[in-house]
Amino acid sequence: MDAQYNLEVFETPEKLCEATCNFIIDLSKKSIAAKGRFVISLSGGNTPLQLFRMLAQPSYSSQIDWTKTFIFWGDERCVPLTDERNNSYQAKVALLDKVKVPTSNVFPIPVDLPPAEAANKYESSLKYFFKERSPKFDLILLGLGENGHTASLFPGTDVIHEQTRWVKEVYVDEQKMFRVTITAPLINLADNIVFLVTGFSKAEILQTVLNGPYQPDTYPAQLIKPETGKLYWFTDKDAARKIPAS
Repeated sequence: MDAQYNLEVFETPEKLCEATCNFIIDLSKKSIAAKGRFVISLSGGNTPLQLFRMLAQPSYSSQIDWTKTFIFWGDERCVPLTDERNNSYQAKVALLDKVKVPTSNVFPIPVDLPPAEAANKYESSLKYFFKERSPKFDLILLGLGENGHTASLFPGTDVIHEQTRWVKEVYVDEQKMFRVTITAPLINLADNIVFLVTGFSKAEILQTVLNGPYQPDTYPAQLIKPETGKLYWFTDKDAARKIPAS
């Protein structure tokens, strides 16, 4: 990748989550001090779920002003809002129900609607929230799939070529499922983007995405190149085992 990025390798997934909690806390304080609010987009997956459970612990959660924190999601499966596979439901159970965040500050993707309608409504919500200002998230959390996808930007789908929409529906043939995702141009406007990647199974794709040729049609995570913000890769040593030592 030709984008500049920061790679942090941690001994264990737990250490990675501890560092990410502290990163979020620090960034929230700086954002609220500078702008009066902290706007974050969450990710689904096992590592974020572990992160949310840790962040819900009082030793961490008490350091965040939840009344000035606004929560969005990067993507969502088109399943019922109370389905265990629903990213916002997972975050609700693991974190949001355990902290004092106003419900008006939480913006789940409305996948109780048809996919295209859900995408349009979420984009409208983002436009209303950011008003005339550039839609810059303070922080977007992302994962990396073994096939090189991130958010719901999957290889071989039209959404990876989207240039104008902020949110789009996508049918993922390998899963036989519609999903709704924010798009690469919106992600790349963020001030901070953090990929969370753990486990042996991610080692090959992590090495390919970071150090292989630029092939975003095959490895859509390579599309993530912030315009002016910072890009971080937080990995455990298992996921980073194929990355050459610098």
